[in-house]
Amino acid sequence: MAVQPLTVLVVGATGSIGRLVVAEAIARGHAVRALVRDVAKATQVLPADADFVAGDVTRPGTLPDAVAGADAIVLTLGSFGTGESSPETVDYAGVRNVLTAVTSLADPLPRVALMTSIGATTRSSGYGHLLEWKRRSERLVRASGLVYTIVRPGWFDMNGPDEHRMVFLQGDRRRSGGPADGRVARTDIARVLVAALTAPGAAGRTFEMVAEQGGMQGNLGPLFAALDQDPPGSLDAVRDEANMPLDAEPQRVRDDLDAVRARTAS
Repeated sequence: MAVQPLTVLVVGATGSIGRLVVAEAIARGHAVRALVRDVAKATQVLPADADFVAGDVTRPGTLPDAVAGADAIVLTLGSFGTGESSPETVDYAGVRNVLTAVTSLADPLPRVALMTSIGATTRSSGYGHLLEWKRRSERLVRASGLVYTIVRPGWFDMNGPDEHRMVFLQGDRRRSGGPADGRVARTDIARVLVAALTAPGAAGRTFEMVAEQGGMQGNLGPLFAALDQDPPGSLDAVRDEANMPLDAEPQRVRDDLDAVRARTAS
């Protein structure tokens, strides 16, 4: 069945996953809008078929024009770890700022695919600070009222050359903090993110993705459809461990969730 072409905004478009998402979406016949800080630099690493829009997720005023008219948004944000590019300012607040821009639009609102990480619910690993902010970004997406898919990939490009068969998991129980949790190719992550935008069975799902021996499935629809949907109104994914109580969260995080919910209800 032919897929209706979409206008897809890619946030994090020049990153190692984002640029592959841009290429995959174009290959699938979608019109791609790449959000970039520096258009001149972006043209050197992204396909010329993309439409470049200047903006920065840490500067909310630059985002309304970028999201206007988008049918779908793929969020592949990744911080450098410190300062103005910390997990809070980029991985979390960047998602918040995009959602704020989106929910100020008139209907129809875009569908969202958010990439976070396997182990996002871990509270004790060496990556805990980063993972906690990624988990908070997931909660914002679930609270937004938008149609969404949240993908938690394993370790990038540590899979073997014959390991491209996708396995989708739920419950986020692989928590070694290393490649033993699962590995997956960046190109396969991009394919799953783009496929999720049009697959009915991907709506409202959160899952971890890893690769096993074999080729990637030609049709990802059955994999999406076999997943359980996140409980309506829940901040966390289906079967996630309840180990981040809302009343223990920073006040600014709770305020953000209240603001997203208020916009959804209005």
